[in-house]
Amino acid sequence: MTQTIEQKSTLYDRDLNLWLEEAIAKLKAGDFQNLDVENLIEELEGLAGRDRRELESRLTRLIEHILKRCYVNLPECYRGWEITIVNQRAELTTLLEQSPSLKGHFSQVFDRAFDTALKLVRLEYPDTNFPNVWQFSRDAKKVLNLNFWTSV
Repeated sequence: MTQTIEQKSTLYDRDLNLWLEEAIAKLKAGDFQNLDVENLIEELEGLAGRDRRELESRLTRLIEHILKRCYVNLPECYRGWEITIVNQRAELTTLLEQSPSLKGHFSQVFDRAFDTALKLVRLEYPDTNFPNVWQFSRDAKKVLNLNFWTSV
């Protein structure tokens, strides 16, 4: 019994990087008639979605570690949590500097990120009393800069 393997018919299907390079060259040359517009739109939509997903993922991780640092009494873990907080804040700051329009998304997903982070820390530290609601500022600038554990 023989199987036939369907050949990928377009450059987009065969070699995404080469397809991107060719699309860029066509855009630079003003060769809009020969652009693969359908796949170009798909890739651009994917890029926008990727940044939104990355922002939410990093925000969740940041909130998770802020909660640990504020409410879990394990001084031997503080440094590791603070390092993660610094790393996530740096990555979020870079993302927001590159795409300032994501600041609105930061606000939109904050509650969901908090809820996810809260579930994670409650699972990891079931004997710790975490608050049901975020106790601090939701302002992006403050979330990305303040050491909330100094005020708890």
